[in-house]
Amino acid sequence: MSAEAVLKKDANANTVDFTAPAALASGQIIQLPDGRAGVVAGLVGFAAGEVATAMVSGQFTVAKTASVVGLDGDQAYWDRSANTATPLQATAGADFKLGVFVGDAASADADCVVDLNVSPKYVVSLRDGDAFTSAVVLTAGTPAVTPIVGGVKMTFSATAEAQKCDILSDKSIPVDVPFIVEGKAAIFDIGDDAALDINLGVANATHATDADSITESCFLHLDGTALSILAESDDGTTEVAATDTTVDAVDDTYFDFRIDCRDLEDVKLYVNAVRVLSTSTFKLDAATGPLKLLAHIEKTSDNTTADVRVSHFAIRATDIAA
Repeated sequence: MSAEAVLKKDANANTVDFTAPAALASGQIIQLPDGRAGVVAGLVGFAAGEVATAMVSGQFTVAKTASVVGLDGDQAYWDRSANTATPLQATAGADFKLGVFVGDAASADADCVVDLNVSPKYVVSLRDGDAFTSAVVLTAGTPAVTPIVGGVKMTFSATAEAQKCDILSDKSIPVDVPFIVEGKAAIFDIGDDAALDINLGVANATHATDADSITESCFLHLDGTALSILAESDDGTTEVAATDTTVDAVDDTYFDFRIDCRDLEDVKLYVNAVRVLSTSTFKLDAATGPLKLLAHIEKTSDNTTADVRVSHFAIRATDIAA
């Protein structure tokens, strides 16, 4: 009786063999049929139709997209059109996951190191199904927190009353562990009155009416009627008031953000992989925590509507500070 399985390649091997669909150069990055990234092996490359070999694990130095920052452990994508690694996945095109950044890649760096086909691991993640608590405040209107594919939608009704919607992660992170907050959000309705406030970030609690009253927090902040993205922090001792990052959200378009809390004496914020307000010092070093993910929208007694969507919200922890 023949064996049910015959070893073709050792399970620990980090290469995949395939028929080259076209001429492939040594070191070329390609996407394999199972979706993984591969780096063409060998010294001379392969001609079309030859049995080729690609490496599917290991750390590689690759070109990086100009003017963006990749934080240590960030997901890296391969931009097919530019042949560079980037922390931002385009909504159009066929960019694919490359791995994770090894070490911080600065804006000016031409190259970066990527750990091939590795994905970030999160302490808490909205996409991974971790529990979040919502507490909707209303009198007669219909504000709501609604699940959408991959995330949530928070909306206000056109009712002249105080309303609040939020999502607060059940899991938390202690302040003595370095961590990075990752998020992806979009404003589909910014409202028509400054009575509306939007906050996205990390905090030690939520609040029924006023996120500014939360004692420990670091937020990206938007005011009703304006798509300007502001930033603020408060650790119970030092408060940095909402300051314009000079970056604007685009209506109905998701933006990526990072809150780098590996150094609580100098928390760094990024919008679409570009650091904002680098001359401001956001602080959480006096916070006692623990801290949780919080997306929070509120309005005072006004009939303004709102529609805020969050499709990725996560905390990545590390024992290695910045």
